[in-house]
Amino acid sequence: MSDNKLLDLSFEFAVQIVELVDSITIPKSAYMTDQLGRAGTSISANIHEAQYAHGKKDFISKLEIALKETNETGFWLKLLARTGRIDQAQYQLLERERGTIQRLLIASCRTAKENQKGSS
Repeated sequence: MSDNKLLDLSFEFAVQIVELVDSITIPKSAYMTDQLGRAGTSISANIHEAQYAHGKKDFISKLEIALKETNETGFWLKLLARTGRIDQAQYQLLERERGTIQRLLIASCRTAKENQKGSS
């Protein structure tokens, strides 16, 4: 584990998304699982990219993209649960973790924007 809780949580979430996508075998679900896989792993990828951003604007941009991906991931998780592709317990666990990451991203974006204003 690193010193960055958001980095660690998002990576573990991405692993869970990959495992979930790989476990869904219901025919004709590929279009949904592909979208979930892309959005759910993109959260962590953008947070990781933000660590090597080219300045504060780039850092904020990467975090905002990750935040948008958390919203999209929530949609696909909800749709998969509602259509019976994943069970409610699985959905609730992942949704809770997604919500935690989303709240941390909102706070991080807010702090980064405030710091950007302070250094201008």
